Amino acid sequence: MEEESRNHNHSQHESVPSSSISTSHSQENAVRQQQQSSGVSYRVNMSISDSSTRNDIWSCLILLLIFWLFVTTTMIFGVYGSSELQLGPHCSRPIHTNPLFVQSIKAQELDRQTSSSLMLYGFHNSPPLDVEFTWTETHIAVVPDDGHKEWLYFLNKGSKLEISYNVKSPSSAPLSLVIARGGESLEDWIDHPSCPNTTLSWNILYGSGKIQQKISKPSDYYIAVGNLNSQQVEMQLNFTMNVLVYNASKAYYRCSLGSGLCSLSLDPLGTTSAILTSPGPTKGTSSAKWYVKLSYGPRWITYFAGLGAMTILVLLAFRYCNMCRTTSGDGTGFQATDRGSQSAPLLSHKDDGLSSWGSSYDSVSHDEQDLEDWLPVNSLEGTSLNEGEINSNPRHLQVICCDAPRDCFFLPCGHCAGCFTCGTRIAEEGGTCPICRKKIKKVRKIFTV
Repeated sequence: MEEESRNHNHSQHESVPSSSISTSHSQENAVRQQQQSSGVSYRVNMSISDSSTRNDIWSCLILLLIFWLFVTTTMIFGVYGSSELQLGPHCSRPIHTNPLFVQSIKAQELDRQTSSSLMLYGFHNSPPLDVEFTWTETHIAVVPDDGHKEWLYFLNKGSKLEISYNVKSPSSAPLSLVIARGGESLEDWIDHPSCPNTTLSWNILYGSGKIQQKISKPSDYYIAVGNLNSQQVEMQLNFTMNVLVYNASKAYYRCSLGSGLCSLSLDPLGTTSAILTSPGPTKGTSSAKWYVKLSYGPRWITYFAGLGAMTILVLLAFRYCNMCRTTSGDGTGFQATDRGSQSAPLLSHKDDGLSSWGSSYDSVSHDEQDLEDWLPVNSLEGTSLNEGEINSNPRHLQVICCDAPRDCFFLPCGHCAGCFTCGTRIAEEGGTCPICRKKIKKVRKIFTV
């Protein structure tokens, strides 16, 4: 009877850990699935990140191409687009370009005359501005009511202008005479004829007089007379022009626009200068005018080289950002994996007896592989334990003193890593589990039947 009772108690004792073992198995399976799902999410996120990076690269390349087209169109048709110029007598007009963007300068006379002496010159360096010409023009002007009359000249720095006038309608209200630099200044004066700050020189004309002006900047200058009266006014104007022109004696390129289209090639690394000149006034005429169409040949290699350089810079920037993102992502993934392995509980946080017993039996069956990493390699191969004695199954040796079998497990972690004597000593000293580093609260002995 006593033996039957002992066997009955032993069977009850073994039945309790069985349910606990199944519960612990389900908990560990859930933890493993969670870790696997987290690992899959890392791979999915990485593939999504790569796809997003490729989409960003293509978007930036398309935007870069649009920006290149915009800049190229602006440079070719805007900054260096074709234009029409009006030249007066003894005009010596420099043509300023950037040889990195302009390959050639083309000049063609409009309404070409057989006796035209318009010239296009090319210089390796800027020519000196030391040739002086003086001439006089007489104009009989009829200024319409509430209107104006203008004359255009291109003057270089250092030129002088003297204007003498004689109003032939003394009973009329005063007129205004202005000298404006550029077309924008002239338009401002037309919009505000009574404002003197919009022009270089602003004068009120009474009867007769004389006006002098010295030029400080090379530009187009307009001489204009305004009439705010309700009737037209007739007047006489005499222009005495003392101008400075460029010395063309050292030009390496000479082309007459009277013979057709002139094209001057520019050196991309040189300092090529171009000068467009006109002859003096013809006798018997009050003034002479010539119209020239000026165009520029683009240097395409500069535009394509700029596009290639910008593309390379964008790709390098994306590659650097992608490397930084990948490095940051790998570091985050490793941290998440380590924290997950450290914080994933092998047991539910309960200290009751049934959970402890179930955890211990589950640890005995599933922690064998973990203990292989803790045991020394030479122990796995068969190491001398006590004076030449070889342990036939070193996986069952404890990891604390390595000379006794494992016959206990720790609570609450449930790891089986030492003998009952060493485990009790560590628990009394307030030590931690040698596998998971959790504090040992209790030690339970494993009995072998």
